[in-house]
Parts: sequence; C-alpha cells; structure tokens
Amino acid sequence: MQTEAPELMSIEGESEATRRLYGLDDPVTRNFGLRCLLARRFSESGVRFVQATHGPDYKWDHHSGLITGLPQSCAEVDRPVAGLIKDLKSRGLLDETLVLWGGEFGRTPGAEAGARNGRDHNPHGYTMFMAGGGVKPGHSHGRTDDYGYYAIEDKVHIHDLHATILHLLGLDHERLTYRSQGRDFRLTDVEGIVVDDIIV
Repeated sequence: MQTEAPELMSIEGESEATRRLYGLDDPVTRNFGLRCLLARRFSESGVRFVQATHGPDYKWDHHSGLITGLPQSCAEVDRPVAGLIKDLKSRGLLDETLVLWGGEFGRTPGAEAGARNGRDHNPHGYTMFMAGGGVKPGHSHGRTDDYGYYAIEDKVHIHDLHATILHLLGLDHERLTYRSQGRDFRLTDVEGIVVDDIIV
C-alpha cells in the first residue's frame, strides 16, 4: 500500500472539469474538495473504507458564532459533497459505494443558555444523509416536531443506523455478537434494527 499511496495522493492527472466539480478552483471549498476528491480516488482504487473529515476539530460545534460559522461550514462542504456523489455516479461507482454524511448529534433549535449566538448539542432529533450503496435515492425518512427538537416519526436510533450501515456493507450485525463477562456484546450493543424503508 505504501508504494501505491504517492500515486493515489497525486491529483495531477485529474481534469480541470473534475477539479472544478469538487471546488478546487475556489478557496472556500478547496480544502474539503481535495479531501472528497481523494476519497473518490481511494474508493476507485479499492480502498474499502474512507473518511473525509471536514475542517479542524469542532468545525460544526457552534456553541457560539453560529450566525457566521454555520453558513461558512455549509459553504465549505456543499459543493465538494455534491461533486463527490456526482463523480461516483458518473464513474459507475455510486451503486457499490455508500456515502454517509453526518455527525454524532444535532443542534438545539433554540439558543444555548448563556451563550452568545450559539446552540447546544441535541441528541434527540438530527439529520444525516446517505447516498449510493443500496440506499433509496431521493428518500426522506423520519420527521421531527415543529421545532426540530425531538424525532417524532420513524425514529432511527444510532444502533439502528449502525445496523443498517453494516447490512448495506453485507454484514449481519446480530451475527457479530460475542459473550463476555456474562453478557452479550456487538457493534450495535445488543440492539439495532435494520431500517428497511431506506434500502432499495
């Protein structure tokens, strides 16, 4: 792998159209765009798991500075993520490549107490998106209350999300169960239900 890495990391052979697709021509999108382009190159070469992290630590952790910080974060990722999905599809890779975008929690719909222009963590209702890899295109699953605070319809627990991801990767999360110190363990704890409604 080390002998192949320099070639994979070099984008010299990529066309100008591809560079523009990922936003490498714009200083706002260039950094994350390069990460997404490299993710496509890695996936295309057979790397089985690729993580493209956006920005420095806490890039989306807007406890303050939300009014300027959130639009900036969105501007940095929107074009590169769309470019990645479009590029994977044009190369015939999207059907076999699962793209997951999200974080570990959402943000409260109201201002954080005592904070200037910020929102707190919200594990009760938030959004992630998946594309390709056996997921229904254009499907929206679940709904929050009118304030966006709590999931109220077609809730997906994080264990369900993990069970679904594993299923899309061809793994039965229940078969990964092992017993230790008198109880069962698995990657989805001992819970998790595959969300069939989002699968093609």
